[in-house]
Amino acid sequence: MKLKYFVFFVSSILCNYMQASAQLRLPKLIRDSMILQRDIPLNIWGWSLPEDKIKIQFNHQKYTATTGKDGKWIATIDAIKAGETYSMQISNNKQTIVLNNILAGDVWICSGQSNMVHQMTLHSVLYADEIAQANNPEIRHFWIPNVTDLNKPHEDLTTGFWKSANPQDILQFSAVAYFFAKKVYEKYHIPIGLINASVGGTPIEAWISEEGFKDFPSIQQLIKKNKDSAYINDLIRRSAAFNASRPPRQEDKGMVNKWYDANFVPKGWYSINVPGFWEDQGIKELDGIVWYRKEIEIPASMTNVSAKLFLGRIVDADNVYINGTAIGNTTYMYPQRRYTIAPGILRAGKNIITVRVQNNTGKGGFVPDKPYHLIANNQTIDLKGEWKYKVGSVFIPQREFGPSPVAAQNQPIALYNAMIAPLTNYACKGFLWYQGEANSGRANEYMQLQSALVKDWRNKWQNNDAPFLYVQLPGFMDMNYLPSESQWAAFREAQLKSLSIPNSAMAVAIDIGEWNDIHPDRKKEVGDRLFLAAEKIAYQQKEIVYSGPIFQTATVEGNKINISFNNIGTGLVSSDGEELNYFSIAGAEKKFVWAKAKIEGNHVIVWNDAITNPLFVRYAWADNPAGANLSNKEGLPASPFRTDQ
Repeated sequence: MKLKYFVFFVSSILCNYMQASAQLRLPKLIRDSMILQRDIPLNIWGWSLPEDKIKIQFNHQKYTATTGKDGKWIATIDAIKAGETYSMQISNNKQTIVLNNILAGDVWICSGQSNMVHQMTLHSVLYADEIAQANNPEIRHFWIPNVTDLNKPHEDLTTGFWKSANPQDILQFSAVAYFFAKKVYEKYHIPIGLINASVGGTPIEAWISEEGFKDFPSIQQLIKKNKDSAYINDLIRRSAAFNASRPPRQEDKGMVNKWYDANFVPKGWYSINVPGFWEDQGIKELDGIVWYRKEIEIPASMTNVSAKLFLGRIVDADNVYINGTAIGNTTYMYPQRRYTIAPGILRAGKNIITVRVQNNTGKGGFVPDKPYHLIANNQTIDLKGEWKYKVGSVFIPQREFGPSPVAAQNQPIALYNAMIAPLTNYACKGFLWYQGEANSGRANEYMQLQSALVKDWRNKWQNNDAPFLYVQLPGFMDMNYLPSESQWAAFREAQLKSLSIPNSAMAVAIDIGEWNDIHPDRKKEVGDRLFLAAEKIAYQQKEIVYSGPIFQTATVEGNKINISFNNIGTGLVSSDGEELNYFSIAGAEKKFVWAKAKIEGNHVIVWNDAITNPLFVRYAWADNPAGANLSNKEGLPASPFRTDQ
């Protein structure tokens, strides 16, 4: 009897195993509501039992495929036109999968780092009307989860869904990609699919395949090293041991004594101004935790409704409380702090805002020139000015730095393997690329790396002419009122040189940066300029002026230098109507001084009366050349450049 039950038990397990193994499976991209690339043959692929016969019915046609010994199958279906809604039926001998609400249009792979990640929800104040009015089921976005792999390419994504542009789902769309798609749709009335594979803070090397580094022997060695699990595990072990040997951080008195509590009575707190960094207000070289506190009066008309709290940007991390209730926290410096306050938290009369700020290195506190206010029921209370502060914890300076575990997302091939490789069977129109901040200190190699990425992706998609459209980095960091060297300017130059890549185009964004935010709010202009690039490169509109002026030649004429440009459109202008600025000039010694500049026809004449034998010119050569004002009449800014290379 026992044997009988055992046989039955084993048979049940085997039966269940066979049924699971027989399951027809599709990649995460191929699902309901997908947008397929129009006008070219398409791959449909998946998995099933070895040597299964796969049948596909689509657009009144039938296709077949046979799985290999590894259970993989792929079929090529005929090109389809935009304008219809399709369904697809895929089956093996045991199962049928039906996919509905399929559209044909143009699919764009959107990639890079945080400025391509940045979702509409993070810009919901500036683009509130755009979000509220979004209603286009033919613009769809597929968000790819952040995953890494240092060893081999993945065959599929972990998850993902096609979402259409409506007021709720659009909050998760990449803002740059959405505005790009909206422009394309408005012009061509075709569905637009956006596949977004982006991770903040990542270098370009992470997005290139192992094959793409065949001309980079040092990177090949690093890839090999990262595949050694013993090496990686040893790094993790040694890093943990080093950190364990460090003295523990001082406890945070604010958390211990509940300085955030509504009934807490402050004693020994000092005045400080918000916004501002505490190192600039009498606190010397403090890395640690500082608590801020402000009492405000709230009228009854602002209570019992949802409210918004704007706290600019905080360096580095924060926890925010109102009347003892936690309303939000952010763990790193870059996002703007925009917190929602639920109805019932604010009360008529006195209210206490408490902010716990942790700073790990450099200056800590509240970044200037950002919004600091409370909004409820269409009323606003300004939060700038005097607050009270008290130090909760002082971090002991660490003079030694031990071994760090490998940050996988920053390593060569890691993001390609997990986030790009699963896409390469899925046909696309082209690529949108917004990346560079993480490589900005290595301008000399960037042009080679970007060229390698473009070649690699085109090879993987088997399309040597696929349009590659990218964004030049905007202005960022402090303004400099003397001509000087600049890593960011040198990096923009490397991006400018990448225009030598065939079928590529660059959107200049020098005029839409923010000195105190690496994530500028104005994403619409970036998307619009990428659209103009697509018009020229992808949609073959030859007469389109897609870019601002691009430096072409410089000719010395006596004590002046005559600059000519490409992409002048209908003419050169000063964008603000003022004299041209941010031009500098130098002789053979390359000691640059500010220059005068004027437009003559389609040229710019540059000079400084003190330089009698000029040789070199620079324009907008700075981290943040705010006020650089050369553009064409189409309103597109000139790219920064130099002639002293």
